[in-house]
Amino acid sequence: MNDGKHARIGRLKWHCRRALLELDLVFQRFWSHYGNELDDETEADLRKLLALEDHDLWDLVSGREETQDPQMERMARLLRQLVAAPGQQANILST
Repeated sequence: MNDGKHARIGRLKWHCRRALLELDLVFQRFWSHYGNELDDETEADLRKLLALEDHDLWDLVSGREETQDPQMERMARLLRQLVAAPGQQANILST
């Protein structure tokens, strides 16, 4: 990974630190799965999603709300799939 991409990923990880524990858990699982290997499209989708306020972001990730924005919907769906994946100890979206 080049230095520019490494810096961008570091900033994204920092922006994933949220005030809601549920979101922190979702993003921990996301980074555990993807590590530093995001493609450009997923990186852009995540950046757009992270611009939301915590409660709005949680509503999208938990499926309580939907969006008409295809980038944000794609990323929210990806996060939901990671959390609901079989074999995980707990489904935090059921809270």
